[in-house]
Amino acid sequence: MNRTSVFILGGAQSDFARNWQKEGKHFSEVMRETVMAALENSKLEPSAIQSAHVGNFAGELYAHQGQLGAFFLEAAPDFRGLPTSRHEAACASGSIAIMAAAAEIEAGRYDVAAVIGLEQMKTVDTATGGDFLGTAAWYERECKGKDYPFPRLFGRLGDEYDRRFGLRAEYLTRISQINYANARRNPLAQTRTWPSVEADPRQRSKFDQVLAGRIRVGDCSQVTDGCAVLLLASEKYAASYAQLRGLKLERVPRILGWGHRTAYIEFDKKIAESQNDLYVLPQTRRAILDAFERARINSVWDLDGIETHDCFTTSEYMAIDHFGITKPGESWRAIEEGVIEIGGKMPINPSGGLIGVGHPVGATGVRQMLDCYRQVTDSAGDYQVRGAKRFAMLNLGGSATTSCVFVIGV
Repeated sequence: MNRTSVFILGGAQSDFARNWQKEGKHFSEVMRETVMAALENSKLEPSAIQSAHVGNFAGELYAHQGQLGAFFLEAAPDFRGLPTSRHEAACASGSIAIMAAAAEIEAGRYDVAAVIGLEQMKTVDTATGGDFLGTAAWYERECKGKDYPFPRLFGRLGDEYDRRFGLRAEYLTRISQINYANARRNPLAQTRTWPSVEADPRQRSKFDQVLAGRIRVGDCSQVTDGCAVLLLASEKYAASYAQLRGLKLERVPRILGWGHRTAYIEFDKKIAESQNDLYVLPQTRRAILDAFERARINSVWDLDGIETHDCFTTSEYMAIDHFGITKPGESWRAIEEGVIEIGGKMPINPSGGLIGVGHPVGATGVRQMLDCYRQVTDSAGDYQVRGAKRFAMLNLGGSATTSCVFVIGV
């Protein structure tokens, strides 16, 4: 076993259907709830934590608050004086926080680190929130003064697929249907109680409303208040943790491999870079291959499932061929053949994904890894993929500017 392995001892997630402002709660209260739930689930005392990393995109905008690392200390008296930090990479902020915590553990600085992903988004109206999200792209050039800037950008991702390979709207609709159906199995998903379009014509009318270009309401992830927490540990600590609990170390999940690449921030430059490449987003493809190589797996078929970044249906459509489930441009085949459904050959987003679970921007990467942990520990409940031992996740920041990939397994 790799001497610098990083193990996952457990975690917790807030209910993504909650509205913290309507509850009259400051985000620090929900952070405390989720941190304490993670400790309880993992059977750890607060005194075990040696450092903390907070992933957050835009606390200064949505909540008028920076210095979010310091709020970790509000969760328990034992955290007084702990080293903490805050990390930002748009929608990949949570994954960057995981990267930083894992690097500290690998370097031998600390043996146990908490990673908190956090975003409060239901503090502003839709137009203001869309403008805030535009800062994840090149705001002045791509988003300033535009309605629904990110639906526009990810609609153009679909346009590029259509130009190169053809793309029928029915495939994006099917991705949305699958993720909403999966979310109904997830007791913490934001949309778990929403009516299906089959059962309620009003829902179909709402989902069919066009926002920008080819992107409709049903193609979009949700505006979400959410917090997710992971507890990471060194091999030395994980070994003693396992022994005390009568577990074999080999049964404690760990990060098997990772990939992290950054593309140009402007969408046009990303597409220009890929004109002579097989893949529409080559840096995302390289992050996936980097993670596979570090995890020592040969292909996507060495996995049991994937949690991917479906901020829009077009980003999941992209992920299908970029992971290698199909040849480039043939993601539609996996949709038609049921490959990506629970029970299919390569389930994608059994949790419901960002479309079904919700997308609290800074929390998404942490939530994705937590769901991978649940899958490989057979603790995902009604959305469990039977026999799962290795899961991958893809977390994107901006218009696929930051690509973070992890392989988690036992």
